[in-house]
Amino acid sequence: MTALGFLYPGHFAEDDYPRMEQLLGSDIRLPLVHTDVGEDAQHEDALRELGSPRRLATGVEELRLSGAEAVVWACTSGSFAYGWEGAHEQVRTLARTAGLPASSTSFAFVHAVREIGARRIAIAATYPDDVAALFAAFLKDAGLEPVAVHAAGVTTAAEAAAWDGDRILALARAGDHLDADALLVPNTALHTVSHLKTLESTLGKPVLTANQVSVWESLRLADRRVNAPQLGTLFTREPVVQV
Repeated sequence: MTALGFLYPGHFAEDDYPRMEQLLGSDIRLPLVHTDVGEDAQHEDALRELGSPRRLATGVEELRLSGAEAVVWACTSGSFAYGWEGAHEQVRTLARTAGLPASSTSFAFVHAVREIGARRIAIAATYPDDVAALFAAFLKDAGLEPVAVHAAGVTTAAEAAAWDGDRILALARAGDHLDADALLVPNTALHTVSHLKTLESTLGKPVLTANQVSVWESLRLADRRVNAPQLGTLFTREPVVQV
């Protein structure tokens, strides 16, 4: 049995995790601990407070008691808002506090893009323009090439959590670009797991979403590989050999 832990801000789309647990198989558990959101707002100061060491540390002991072998801070904006170097320090601090391998959703996107062999990417974000630009800058610092950035202007996680599959598909279509090898849909407040196959079949390319890549990242930390076609291309492709 492999247990992989998640620190998840608030109560928005956490039901994606038991859904993924069912799709991954009986020997994988995905224990999730909620962290306090504070101000539910998509602006830089609130996002940096959301991902502060103090807030993340509160859930670590519960995850350790769950038997988790690794921990992922399951939040995109609350990690990339720190910038490339700051997000690394955030993860290092989390790993020291937990005594476990650690990562975040922002780094999960980077590693997942590399896993599928993509470089040019499009971004379909619920965020306001300035927050979407921070995510694009983070990806550029990782050596990726955002060819299009679409921002829907949503200012709270609660609003994003209320979106249904039709709105998520419309967001994906609005954010896609012909030159993109893959489409990235950040925000762990979005319920995307049930829609992954529809998104990929409609766009005809890999689609990476926040909760999906967070779970894939936890498996990567534990050196586990699981074939789960319902979770999209990321969970079916052989790893790309970097040269």
